[in-house]
Amino acid sequence: MAERGLIIAIDGPAGAGKSTVARVVARRLGYLFINTGAMYRAVAWKALREGVPLDDAGAVGRLAGESLIELTGGVDSTRVLIDGRDITGEIVTPHVGQAASVVSTISAVRRALVARQQWMGRAGCVVMEGRDIGTQVFPDAEVKIYLDASPEARAQRRYDEDLARGLAVASLEEMKEQIERRDHSDKTRADSPLTQAEEAIYIDSSAMTVDEVVDRILEIAERREDRR
Repeated sequence: MAERGLIIAIDGPAGAGKSTVARVVARRLGYLFINTGAMYRAVAWKALREGVPLDDAGAVGRLAGESLIELTGGVDSTRVLIDGRDITGEIVTPHVGQAASVVSTISAVRRALVARQQWMGRAGCVVMEGRDIGTQVFPDAEVKIYLDASPEARAQRRYDEDLARGLAVASLEEMKEQIERRDHSDKTRADSPLTQAEEAIYIDSSAMTVDEVVDRILEIAERREDRR
């Protein structure tokens, strides 16, 4: 039987650069890239659209379980679909992001999406980023990375991203406060809190370029592949 390709799990807090780095790593390796945060945003988008109260865990959980969320296209052209509708451009707003931080704490939502993520990455040759990939989705991943950065660096990145997209943005200080609130929520939630997975390699990207982080992860992946 052919050996399954590597699963590279990249976890970390909001704004650490996970999506950007994971996308480049996947491109360099020719792997599938899966942005799990986009899946939670898709659930949040649908809940908002259908008027489902975000504090109604049962209703939001059922919505997640009944929805078909797909990530299609290549590394540089990933599209997010829910029930066949392309919502890629609609889930990047701060409003949907804030709603996603709420729905991501709901156990039924996490169960539904984790099952979908495990199915999507079952064949390996995948770079998956999120907040519970190395702990819950793929605890046996061959490569586990915990990508971090200071709250100040992460706030600046989010602020610059929103400006580049032409979105209404909070001030830099307000962005930092939002980041810190999200960190507290992610790390203290009852279901799958954000934590560094056992054997995960910690990388602080505060003063690193994207290419420097990517090269570090590729070195780690190469060493892991050589040991197989």
